[in-house]
Amino acid sequence: MDIRGKSVLILGGYGLVGQAVARRLLLERPREMTLLSLQSHEAEEAVAAVRGEAEGVALHAAWGDVFAFAALKDRPRREIFADRDLRAQMIESLIEPLSDAAAARYFLHQLITERRPDVIVDAVNTATGIAYQDVYRTSRNAYEALKTGGDLRESLETLLVTDYIPQLIRHVQVLYQAMVKAGTRAYVKIGTSGTGGMGLNIPYTHSEEKPSRVLLSKTALAGAHTLLLFLMARTPGGPITKEIKPAAAIAWKRIGYGQVLRGGRAVPLFDVEVEAARPLAAGGSFRPRDPAQGRATGAHLESVFIDTGENGIFSLEEFSAITTGEQMEFVTPEEIADVLARELLGGNTGHDVVNALDNAVMGPTYRAGLMRHWALEKLRALENEHGVSSVAFENLGPPRLSKLLFEAHLLRREYHSMDKVRASEPLDMARRAAARLESDAALRREIVSIGIPVLLPDGRLLRGPECKIPPATRDDESFAVTPERIEAWAEAGWVDLREANMARWRDRFRRIEDEMNAIPERDTSSRFLRDRQFWVAEEKIQPGKVVGWIFATEEKGARMK
Repeated sequence: MDIRGKSVLILGGYGLVGQAVARRLLLERPREMTLLSLQSHEAEEAVAAVRGEAEGVALHAAWGDVFAFAALKDRPRREIFADRDLRAQMIESLIEPLSDAAAARYFLHQLITERRPDVIVDAVNTATGIAYQDVYRTSRNAYEALKTGGDLRESLETLLVTDYIPQLIRHVQVLYQAMVKAGTRAYVKIGTSGTGGMGLNIPYTHSEEKPSRVLLSKTALAGAHTLLLFLMARTPGGPITKEIKPAAAIAWKRIGYGQVLRGGRAVPLFDVEVEAARPLAAGGSFRPRDPAQGRATGAHLESVFIDTGENGIFSLEEFSAITTGEQMEFVTPEEIADVLARELLGGNTGHDVVNALDNAVMGPTYRAGLMRHWALEKLRALENEHGVSSVAFENLGPPRLSKLLFEAHLLRREYHSMDKVRASEPLDMARRAAARLESDAALRREIVSIGIPVLLPDGRLLRGPECKIPPATRDDESFAVTPERIEAWAEAGWVDLREANMARWRDRFRRIEDEMNAIPERDTSSRFLRDRQFWVAEEKIQPGKVVGWIFATEEKGARMK
C-alpha cells in the first residue's frame, strides 16, 4: 500500500524496534503517526526522538497497557492482581463471550477506534508480556493452598487471571474487532521466537531448569499468536495481516558508560567481610534472599554497557558471548524496519511468517475434490438402500448447523424443490413442516435425541432430555426465559417452524434464484462458483449445499484462501 498521506499507529513505539520502524516509515510521509508505549514519559520521549525527522508529519504520543481496560490502562498489573474486585472483573472479561460493549471497555479498542489508523505496526513483545506473569508460580501457590487447607480463593483467582491462552485469545479478538470497526487496512506484527533463534538447548535461562518452563511458555505463546494471526489473515473483511519474526538477538540502542539498570532500577553495590565468611554446613539451611547479608556501600554499579532495548543492559562480554557464532548472534532493528516497510509497500521479502505458513500448509487437493463426488454418491446410495435420510448427528457442531440442516430437510420433504418454496406462503410452510414433523416419529426422534429442540408455529417446544442451546455447564443449571432469549436460542440451535423463520427460508431461496439469474445464460466460463449447474436444473433442495451457501454468504463465513 501507499503509506503517503495515511495514518500510522505503532504499538511499542518507545522500544528498540518501534523507534526504528517509526524512522523508516516517516520516510514514506504518512499524514500522522501515533507512538504508543506503556508509560507517558516513554511515549513522549519516543515522539521527541523522531520529531526531527517528521518533516510535517503530525506526531502523537499515546500510553497505556494494551491488555487492560481503558479505566485501568495506567495501573501496574501487580496492583490490579492484588485488588479482589479488579481481579474479578478481569476474570469475567476473559471467560465470558466478547460482546461489542465488552470489547469497547479495552484501552486498545478505544485507541484504535479513536485514532482510526490505516496501518498498525505492533512491536509490543506480546508473548513475553503474557508469559512472564508466570502461570507456574501462580499454579504452585494455588496448589500449596489446596494442600495446606489455606485460603484458596485469592490464589485461585490469581491463577485464573494469569492463565495464558484466554488472555492471548481475548487480546487478538479485541484487536481484530477494533481494526474492522476502524477500517484499518494493514496490520504487521513484529513477533518473537522466544529463544533468540536457539533450540531447547538454549543456555540462557533465569532458573535452575534448562530451558526454563517460563521461557518455553513465551515460545509457545509466540507460536499460538502466529496461528491466530494466520487465521486473521484468512478472514474476509479484515486487514492485510503479516508477521515478521526475528530469530536472533536484536541490538542495539546505544553504547555508553554509566549507571547500570536492572528492571529499570539502579543496582546497589554491597560489600562483604571476607574474614567473617564461613563454610556452609551440611544439614543446615541456606536463604537465597537474606537482607541481613552484605553491607550497603551507598554506591551503585557503573560500567561500560550496550543497551539492547527491551532485552536490557548488557556488559561488553555478555554482548560478546550472546552474539558470537553458534549463539543467538543478532539482527539490527533497522534491518527489521526495512523488511517491514518493504512488506507494507508490496515487496516480497520472504520474511512474512504468515505468508510462509500460507505456502507451507496443505490445503484442499484435486484428489480430495474428485473423491468427494464418489463419497457423496455412495452415501446417497446407502440412504436409498436403507430408506433413511442422513441429516445431522450434532458431532460436527455448532448446533446452528444441525438446526439449519434439519429445517432445510423438512422443506425438502414437503416441497422437494426451491422453486416450490419460492411460490409458497410462509404460514402454509410453517403448518406443513409442523404437520410433517408430528406425523414422522422417526424424524422427530432424531432431532430431539441429538439435543436440538423444535419450536412449533404455535410456540410449543418439543425437546429431549438434553438441549445443546443454551449451553449448560452443569446438570442443574437453568435459565430465565424471556422473549429475547427465546429468539436467541431459536437462532442458535432450535429447529424453528414459526412463520417468520419460514419467510427467511423463502427469502434465501429467492436470493439464490437472483444470483443464478444474474449470471448470463451463455456464460460457461469458470468465473462463477454457484451457477445453474451447481444448484442442478430442477433445483432440488440439498441441505448441505444450501447451508454451506448460508454460512458463506449470509453469515460471512467464507473461506478466502
